[in-house]
Amino acid sequence: MPVEAINGCCYGRVVKTDKGEYQKIAGQRFWELISDNSELYTEIIEPLAYQSKERNIEYDSEYAKQINIFSLQFANEFCVDGVINWNKIVQFNSGKEKVKVNL
Repeated sequence: MPVEAINGCCYGRVVKTDKGEYQKIAGQRFWELISDNSELYTEIIEPLAYQSKERNIEYDSEYAKQINIFSLQFANEFCVDGVINWNKIVQFNSGKEKVKVNL
């Protein structure tokens, strides 16, 4: 059975689908290919938007948490009394690596 490689994209349009060794299909054509439903690309938008909103709340909370963690690490490592120690940052980023000796 012959195999045809497809590069599928959920959105957009592709004018020239034949890419030589594979086909590139996007948007409505992609959704129709995988579902045999020519209207699926519009039918899934509302449920996706709803699920996306739910996930954004979780994402925003986790993102804020990570920003706080990284900010604290940065302040502890590279600040003195709330002032950035730029020499320490440059040394960390560009200085020679220190060799650790285990005795």
